[in-house]
Amino acid sequence: MPVSSLPSRPVAELLTALSSGNLTSRQLVESCLEAISAQDDTIHAMVHVDAEGALKRADRIDERRRAGEPLGLLAGLPVAIKDNICCRHLPCTCGSRMLESFRPPYDAHVTEAIQAADGIIIGTTNMDEFAMGSSTETSAWGPTRHPDDPQRIPGGSSGGSAAAVSAGLVPLALGSDTGGSIRQPAAFCGCVGLKPTYGRVSRYGLVAFASSLDQIGPFARDAVGAALLLQAVAGHDVRDSTSVRHQVPDYRTELSRPLSDLRIGLIEDHFAEGLDEEMADAVRRTVHQLEERGASVRTVRLPHSKYCVATYYLVASSEASSNLARYDGIHYGRRADGCTDLMDVYCRSRGEGFGPEVKRRIMLGTYALSAGYYDAYYLTALKVRRRIREDFDAAFRNVDVLAGPVTPTPAFRIGEKTDDPLAMYLSDIYTISANLAGIPAISVPAGRSENGLPLAVQFQAPPFEESRLLRLADAVLS
Repeated sequence: MPVSSLPSRPVAELLTALSSGNLTSRQLVESCLEAISAQDDTIHAMVHVDAEGALKRADRIDERRRAGEPLGLLAGLPVAIKDNICCRHLPCTCGSRMLESFRPPYDAHVTEAIQAADGIIIGTTNMDEFAMGSSTETSAWGPTRHPDDPQRIPGGSSGGSAAAVSAGLVPLALGSDTGGSIRQPAAFCGCVGLKPTYGRVSRYGLVAFASSLDQIGPFARDAVGAALLLQAVAGHDVRDSTSVRHQVPDYRTELSRPLSDLRIGLIEDHFAEGLDEEMADAVRRTVHQLEERGASVRTVRLPHSKYCVATYYLVASSEASSNLARYDGIHYGRRADGCTDLMDVYCRSRGEGFGPEVKRRIMLGTYALSAGYYDAYYLTALKVRRRIREDFDAAFRNVDVLAGPVTPTPAFRIGEKTDDPLAMYLSDIYTISANLAGIPAISVPAGRSENGLPLAVQFQAPPFEESRLLRLADAVLS
C-alpha cells in the first residue's frame, strides 16, 4: 500500500492494515499531513492543522496497539472536523471574523466521542461563514476549491470537509447539515455524506445556526467509513436537550444485509424543470441497478415540496437571527475599537465581524420575527413545515426509503452565483426538506458527468433508520 495514497484508501482497508501491524497510526497521520502540504495550498480545505498534537496521539495509539490493548471503533484513523465544532486545542472560527480569535474552553460531544473511539483529530475544515452558504465562498478565510477542478466550488457549507475527503487529505471528516450542508458538498465532490436524524447526534459544542435544523454527520469515501464515524459520535447526551434516547445500532454489520426487503420510492416531484438531464439519468440508473439487485421501486409524491425553499429560509433565518444575537461585542467574539457608547459597540462590532450573507439572513430573520409580521411569516412557515413532515410520514407508510437527486446540477464555477442569492439557495432545493422533517438522508456518488464532474443520488429514510441509508450506499458503491 503506497504511503502517499493512504488517506484515499477505503476505511476498511486502512483498519485491516492498522490491526495487522502493516501500517501504524503515525504513518497514516504523516501521510495525511504530506497530502495537506502538497495539495491544500490549491484546494484550501483546511483552516487549522494540529500536526504536533495529531502525531502525539498517533504515537500513543500505536503504543497501546503494540501492548495488545483494545482500541476503539476508529482505532487510530485521522478525522477532520468542521470549523464550527468545538475542540479545546484548536481555534473555532466558523469561517468568520467575528470569532477570529476564539478558542473553545471545552470539547463538543462529537469531539469527545471521536477521541474516546481512538480517532485522531487532525484539524478543522473551511466552511461558509456560520454555515450560511452553499459553496464555501462566504468564508472569511477565502473559498475552498473543488479537488477535481479548482475553478469550481466544492459545495457548502461543509465544503472544506467534503473537499478534504475527496482529495485524499483525510479518510474521514465531520460536517454539519442545516439544509443540505453535508449532502450537497458530498454530491459535488463525489464522496459519501450523511445527515442523521435530528437528535441522533448531540449538538453540544456545535456553534448554532438554526437550532431546530442543525445536525452533525460524517463524510467518507465509502459506506464503511460513514458507518463507523456515525456510530462513534451518535447516542444520547444529557447536555443537549434535543438529543434522543434511542439505541445506536452496529451500523457496519447492517451493511451486508440484502436489498430484497427494501421498497424504494422515486420522488416524482423532484424530476421537474431545473434538474440537469445527466443528474436525472444518474439517479434513475442507480435506482434501476438497485431494483435489479432485489429492491422494489415505485414513484411517490411529496405535494408540499414546492414550498420547501420559502419555508426553510424563513425558519432558518429566524433562528439564525436569534442565535447570532449573542455576538454583540460584549460577551465574546469581535469587539470594535474606539466605540463611543453601547449602541456603537453593538453596531460596529457586528458590522465588522459579520459578512454580507450572514447579515442578509439576520435581517431576513429579524424581519420575519418582528411585531406584525411574526404570524404572517414565521408562524405560517412552521405550519407548512408540519405539512412537509406529514408528506414524508405518508410516503413512508408505503415505501422504506425515498430516492431522488441531491442537487439540480453538478458543481458550478466559483463566482457563478454569488451575485444571485436566490440561484444559490436553489442549489439546496432537494436537500432542505429532510432538515425540515428531521429525517436522515444520505448523498452517494453515482458516476460522473460528460465533463468529469461527480454526480450523486440522495436517499432519505424514516427517523432513526440510518442503517437503511448506509446499506443502500454500500450496495451502490460495491
